[in-house]
Amino acid sequence: MTSPTSIKNAEHYTWGKNCDGWHLLKTDSLSVIQEKIPSGAAEQKHYHTHAQQLFYVLKGVARFEIEEEIVLVQANEGIHIPKGTKHCVSNQGIEDLEFLAISEPKSHGDRQNL
Repeated sequence: MTSPTSIKNAEHYTWGKNCDGWHLLKTDSLSVIQEKIPSGAAEQKHYHTHAQQLFYVLKGVARFEIEEEIVLVQANEGIHIPKGTKHCVSNQGIEDLEFLAISEPKSHGDRQNL
């Protein structure tokens, strides 16, 4: 029987400083992760050799550095990151940042830190 997936029953992991991720879908060809970044936290700038990504903000404001450009993405907005594009996301707001990271194909194992 198929049942709904949520952060209550998905595989959980932590990263960075107090950041959380939940694998809502984890296949070789498609990955959907819900992530939470607390105020003041950020990830390291990186790129993916094979994966393109769509980030869709659920709560808060995401500050993306994409190549050399800064882009703010609000709740209920998304941004596409083509493969090979240098990027990172941070939370400079006062509330937790929550978003979906959708990767095609999966981005785990495809990350090149800068």
